[in-house]
Amino acid sequence: MERFQHYIDGAFEDGAATFESLDPATGVAWAVMPLADAADIDRAVMAAHRAFHAPQWAGLTATQRGKLLYQLADLVQAAAPRLAALETRDTGKIIRETSAQIAYVAEYYRYYAGLADKIEGAHLPIDKPDMEVWLRREPVGVVAAIVPWNSQLFLSAVKLGPALAVGCTVVLKASEDGPAPLLEFARLVDQAGFPAGVVNILTGGPEAGQALTRHPKVAHIAFTGGPDTARHIVRASAENLARTSLELGGKSPFFVFEDADLDSAANAQVSGIFAATGQSCVAGSRLLVQASVKDAFLARLKAKAEAARIGAPDRMETEIGPLCTARQRDRIGALIAQSLAAGARLVTGGQSVEGAGFYFPPTILDCTDAPDAPCLQQEFFGPVLSVVTFETEDQALALANGTEFGLASGVFTRDLTRAHRMIRGLRAGIVWVNTYRAVSPIAPFGGHGLSGHGREGGMAAALDYTTVKTVWLRTADDPIPDPFVMR
Repeated sequence: MERFQHYIDGAFEDGAATFESLDPATGVAWAVMPLADAADIDRAVMAAHRAFHAPQWAGLTATQRGKLLYQLADLVQAAAPRLAALETRDTGKIIRETSAQIAYVAEYYRYYAGLADKIEGAHLPIDKPDMEVWLRREPVGVVAAIVPWNSQLFLSAVKLGPALAVGCTVVLKASEDGPAPLLEFARLVDQAGFPAGVVNILTGGPEAGQALTRHPKVAHIAFTGGPDTARHIVRASAENLARTSLELGGKSPFFVFEDADLDSAANAQVSGIFAATGQSCVAGSRLLVQASVKDAFLARLKAKAEAARIGAPDRMETEIGPLCTARQRDRIGALIAQSLAAGARLVTGGQSVEGAGFYFPPTILDCTDAPDAPCLQQEFFGPVLSVVTFETEDQALALANGTEFGLASGVFTRDLTRAHRMIRGLRAGIVWVNTYRAVSPIAPFGGHGLSGHGREGGMAAALDYTTVKTVWLRTADDPIPDPFVMR
């Protein structure tokens, strides 16, 4: 079996303990992973704290930081085949997706490399004579970045890229469910030439997560995951008053109006819910289809779902791979059973695939007559689509906004005035019109409500890792007159 190590203070080392990682396609252990405890976390945070103040990092110009990120981007691009193979092996995500996504991850590091020396302050036209006042943007300090196993290299890039660009240091905790790609990525960080302690990468369970988020030297917590864990993180951050940025997934609505290109919409819907086996924070898991085209659209979806090729994730022809864990497969099965009991109708799928591995087929539930079915409110994080119909735009918006989530949404219509009305009315951080799952390092990404707060991507993310310093400079030569009068 392969063995992986933590990366702390510029050195590779074993954790306090180890565990075996399972291959989701077979259910068989394939690698030995380190497991961090509170002491490991403390050493990593203290290394990041020292590095933040050390001249080897703090003394670099913004342009020099950018050059390190450019070097990292080149290394990621060159190592993409190896990283993709590891992510597929350790998480079950199909190779055709990991290969494409990781190659694009390099562009995120390039974007923030170029942005590093574009973070500007401002001069204030102050209302007081003989004063010059300006603002400086400075890095907040040590960042705790916590990412889940799905799309972990992408979800790390949208945190590491902006944090490093502005001059922060980072402790990155990979999920214990499939950490191999990030532990391998640590080798690229080392090769890129970042000073010791600037980036530290570990994996661990709840003990490690709690120790990291409440550590007194952590200034900012960037987390991607579920709302329940986020609540624990926010409570833990009360210990250090760290800022938080939370990307928490959702129950994203996918609208199909009767004037939409149904073939194009069907392809986007299949990609939006069945790609990555539905294990995506922006999965379009709620189909809201206008009643007049419901039957025609469902027929297209059913045919595509049943024709999807389920198989080994390391084969390029595979379209549906396994879920990452057995507990996720079992949870999905239980939620489907509850939804059927609540009146949902099974259109296709619904039963886990027999044999080795954690496979679950594309599943469609018609909830037209089951408005209270659990599948309409709870995030499956799997290949399950819930369908409801609507007659009017107002009804569609009410259905879409009727959850506590607010991350992504998709609108398929040829009527651009309708599209603009939907854009205004949707409570979501992202609205895709006649497309779905498009991303770019230039565009911010994030949500509202139980989908979290803060943004990843774009200039907005970089500014989140800075703090504003106000500088006052008195230009008068005469002494300050009255010491008891504030001027």
